[in-house]
Parts: sequence; structure tokens; C-alpha cells
Amino acid sequence: MENKEPELKEEERQKCEIWTRIMGYFRPLSVFNPGKKSEFRERRYFSEEKALTPAEKDAASRAKEPSPSDKP
Repeated sequence: MENKEPELKEEERQKCEIWTRIMGYFRPLSVFNPGKKSEFRERRYFSEEKALTPAEKDAASRAKEPSPSDKP
């Protein structure tokens, strides 16, 4: 089976609005002033999973497992 890229005519396209959470509420990026747009582009994202040490990952996985006393 061929993996083909979908083809759309320009009039079939729809603008994709990007929303982000700033100061406790969500706002569309299109209403940001130039300074806030620049800050948004400079943001760095991280994965909590990648940030944990092996010991922290082990402790987190043990915390998710039900204890024997929790089973009926």
C-alpha cells in the first residue's frame, strides 16, 4: 500500500489556530503582541519522564502499583 501525501486545493485549506496557556488561562497565539509571540517561539519544552533520575523513575513506578493490602 502506498503512503501518499493528501492533496488539498488552496481553497480547501483551513487555518490552524494555536492556543497556549499563559497565566492560568488559554489564549490564541494570534492575539499575542510581538513580544509574547517571540517568548512563545523561544520556549523550551521538557519531558518529565526524561528529566527523572533512574531512582526517581523506580519510585514513581512503585507508587503507581497497588499495594497487596489494596487488593480484595
